[in-house]
Amino acid sequence: MNHLRIATYDVLKGTSKEVAEIVQGPDGMLEIFQAQPGFQAYSVIEVDPVTMVSISIWETHDEAEAAVSAAADWSATHLAGVVHRTDNQVGDAMFWEGVAK
Repeated sequence: MNHLRIATYDVLKGTSKEVAEIVQGPDGMLEIFQAQPGFQAYSVIEVDPVTMVSISIWETHDEAEAAVSAAADWSATHLAGVVHRTDNQVGDAMFWEGVAK
């Protein structure tokens, strides 16, 4: 079973693409997540020009919960005034099927 952290953000300054570049860049959120125990995958989705969704997948529910704090700390330092988190959830996938590419 996969355990997911799903967060929704409003883009306050710049574009979703610019935010995604920061997240993937050196010392970005991707590197922070990759260094955490249980990390499996991470993606940022542009819903519309001002709404983004961040999804990360973890081995355990507790590891997904720990990602909430890691993301909040990193965002406060690197994305203050750029994005605002509007929602955050951690849940357990009831099934996950397919091939990710």
